[in-house]
Parts: sequence; structure tokens; C-alpha cells
Amino acid sequence: MSTQLKLSEVETYIGQYHILQGVSFEVREGDVTVLLGRNGAGKTTTLRTIMGLNPPSKGEVIYKGEAIQGLPTYTVAQKGIGYVPEDQGIFSGLTVEENMKVAMKNNDDATKERLDWILELFPDLKKFWKKQGGLLSGGQKQMLSIARAYINENDLLLIDEPSKGLAPIVVEKVMETILQMKEKTTIVLVEQNFMMASTIGDKFYIIDDGKTVSEGSMNLLKEDEEMRRKYLGIA
Repeated sequence: MSTQLKLSEVETYIGQYHILQGVSFEVREGDVTVLLGRNGAGKTTTLRTIMGLNPPSKGEVIYKGEAIQGLPTYTVAQKGIGYVPEDQGIFSGLTVEENMKVAMKNNDDATKERLDWILELFPDLKKFWKKQGGLLSGGQKQMLSIARAYINENDLLLIDEPSKGLAPIVVEKVMETILQMKEKTTIVLVEQNFMMASTIGDKFYIIDDGKTVSEGSMNLLKEDEEMRRKYLGIA
């Protein structure tokens, strides 16, 4: 498998705060790569840095062989990277249909096919097609957020905390969805729910205090209780 995304010694400030202090990792095409770490470790900032929302002060972000650090967010998105932010980022005053239409880059046959596939995957979105986004349940908002990022022909999806605040039965649905999407696109996932992360992830990187401190196959982390306790606070 080829390397689709590579971060090398990335450092990022937010205001005066030095959040990322040396984040490095590689994402192979077709994998689900999971970024793990305690709250405040720098995982969300890493995704925002890739998207150009928090430009790095040092280091490289290479996507498909091209340096994209410092590019405007809209340019990064045009290169085929979709982003599902932690706060979902939907337009609460627009209907589900309008949210999807705003997100669409094209209205061609390929986009329509993806939309049909999404609505099969998320029947609630079809059911509430004319309902305002702000009136959806937490799980439905998360589904809409993922659907918006997937509707375009993106080769890479960055998904931030998709299980946050969701009921266990909804978390299972989101897991199933990401596993199905994995067959069609490459995914970088930030996730605190270790059960979910370990079920769908292929490779992990642990970020601690703004630095990459460990990496390996997800199966390795499942078996390494000491590492889970040290960096994630779980046994």
C-alpha cells in the first residue's frame, strides 16, 4: 500500500500556546489510522493542522507527494480531503437536504450514486430529509456530518471523535458505517472510545503532550496493557 498522507515533525501554535511539538505519522492508502491520546494531547489540533485551520509553524504535511502545509482550508479540501469536526459542523438552520447540497462540489452521476449509497447507510437522513439539522438527535447530526464529508469524491476522510456523546447503540451504527466507508476511502480517526478504535483501526499512533510517542498495529496495542495504561489511562 502506498503512503497517502505523511506528517513530519509538525509543530503548531494556537495563539501563544505550543500545542503540537513534534507530531509525525504516516497514513497508508485504504487503512483506518487511529490517533489516540488523553484529552488535550493535541489530536484535534493535528486534524485542524492538516486541514489548514491551524497552520503549522514547523514541519511538513505531505498529501499524495505534495506539501500542503500552510495552504488555505478550501484548497486542502479541493485536493480530496474531507473533514468531520468534533462539533459536527452542520448548519442547524438548514434542512438535511440543504446541508447535503451545500456540501456537494458537483451534481454529477457519481455524486448522485454516493448520495444514494449514503441514504441507504443512514436511513434516518432520508426519513428526515426536509427536517432542520438543529432538530436532529445527536446521533443523526453525527450521521449528517459524516455524510457531508463523504458526499464528494474524497480520497481521505479526517473524522474527529465520532462517538462523542452518543448512546452505545448509535456508536455501533457509526462503527458499522466507518467500516463500510473503509472499503471506499482512507480514514484518519481521532477516537477516545478504545473499543471502537480497536475494532475498526488498522494502525495507531499515540500523541502525548503534542508529540508522537508510540505507533504500531492496533492488534499490538490491544495486547499491550502497560502502554494503554500509561498513555490512555485504560487497562
